[in-house]
Amino acid sequence: MTQTFRHPDILEIAQCEGKVIVEDLAERFGVSVQTIRRDLSELADLGKLERVHGGAILPSGTTNIAYSQRRTLNAEAKSRIAKACAAAIPEDCTLFMNIGTTTEAVAENLLHHKNLMVVTNNINVANILAANQDCNVIVTGGTLRRADGGLIGPLASRTIQDFKFDFAVIGCSALDTEGDLLDFDIQEVGVSQTIIKHARRTFLVADHSKFSRTAPARIASIQALDTIFTDQPVDPALESLCLQNETALVIASSKTTLFEK
Repeated sequence: MTQTFRHPDILEIAQCEGKVIVEDLAERFGVSVQTIRRDLSELADLGKLERVHGGAILPSGTTNIAYSQRRTLNAEAKSRIAKACAAAIPEDCTLFMNIGTTTEAVAENLLHHKNLMVVTNNINVANILAANQDCNVIVTGGTLRRADGGLIGPLASRTIQDFKFDFAVIGCSALDTEGDLLDFDIQEVGVSQTIIKHARRTFLVADHSKFSRTAPARIASIQALDTIFTDQPVDPALESLCLQNETALVIASSKTTLFEK
């Protein structure tokens, strides 16, 4: 495989995983690690990747991956995460669900829950849960973000302030090793912060790629979370932070495991 053909595949892997490793790529493509290092350097020079020790990550930026791409990335992992999260949500409760493809997957797994009240700023979530006759769906106001069906801005936040939720299910664009939840849209960040303030328990749903990315706007720290649902073991530093902050960590692999305080 020539360099020209490797580059798109390397970028696709980076978008899916959030990070690429030199040795893994060399084995995958059947070339030397020196060849892969040259590929990564050239992609970094083009601004498409950012070099880190042992590999490369998606570059820091101010815009998220397109929603149409996010819907198909790590679909199987998101399905496992969603099932684990939905299993932790009882019937007869109030719930807020925000913007995100993994949040939408959780909604799919709540179609047989009974006596739910779900408030959401995600039109896609509302449409999914409309099929559940035992679910009362309330949609916040706000400015429509056409790219992903999200409702953001002050009106969305004001609607949320009228409620106190038993549970909130939220997503984020990135979660760094310092334990900060990050996102790209400052208006969405404001809504997420309001959600956390008005929920008795907050669940974060995030596949492993979110732990290798970065974003410019801070939502909160993991101290604000009761449980993180993900699909692969996390960095030891982040696992330690979870233990310190009494945040449960559920790894929704083929054999789901739970790390608690």
